[in-house]
Amino acid sequence: MAEPTTVPVALSTASVYPESTATAFEIAARLGYDGVEVMVWTDPVSQDIDALRRLSDHHGIPVLAVHAPCLLITQRVWSTDPWTKLRRAQAAAEKLGASTVVVHPPFRWQRQYARDFVAGVWRMADETDVRFAVENMYPWRYRDREMLAYAPAWDVTQDDYRHFTIDLSHTSTARTDALDMIGRMGDRLGHVHLADGRGSAKDEHLVPGRGDQPCAELLEHLTVSGFGGHVVVEVNTRRAMSGAEREADLAEALAFARKHLAAAVRLPRR
Repeated sequence: MAEPTTVPVALSTASVYPESTATAFEIAARLGYDGVEVMVWTDPVSQDIDALRRLSDHHGIPVLAVHAPCLLITQRVWSTDPWTKLRRAQAAAEKLGASTVVVHPPFRWQRQYARDFVAGVWRMADETDVRFAVENMYPWRYRDREMLAYAPAWDVTQDDYRHFTIDLSHTSTARTDALDMIGRMGDRLGHVHLADGRGSAKDEHLVPGRGDQPCAELLEHLTVSGFGGHVVVEVNTRRAMSGAEREADLAEALAFARKHLAAAVRLPRR
């Protein structure tokens, strides 16, 4: 068995939406997170490396990961060319000292990008120490219809990537077994988006412990398996009625993560 490890817990800047990237740094520092993952999106600060460095230095909060702008709402952020987006995310990570770039598999309508994606990510990974951790997604569902929106596949374990991100809200929406998925990822699991869900067709991103995903078991597994990546709290707080309620949710998520990461360390050794 690998030696238990101390796994850093970071806050995704997406977790404070509709508040700003700057607010995420403030909250992460106030609550005691180990760092942030910057979601690059329409907030100009999230796209500005110098501004991000100033926030990091001011709050004493390192940027541990950069999430490339690959959402529907970020199709024009950092160019419309998806490879340019990845190159800029890599450059941002290198300049900010982040170890990981999180990237989604292409949308099916990005046909040339999808055809070249697996080989292209490998080429980029060979040129840098930054990890490109490709994130599991899910089928889009409406009533009894299902649309496969991602290519080569929403289940990224079907393809050969050097590193993976597992997102527990996405495993819920996909209605797939999260523990089985991390088993398939093996030692290529490089990054975790910690959230929860109840199997809804909507990507819920609940605070961990409020859904039916095996969040606690996964965290304990990370510790005993010698996981060398980061756990990132990526939850939806858009319904929070106040800043205090949002911070309470994010404090609860941090406490959950640290409790279950530490639980495995306390287990008796065999």
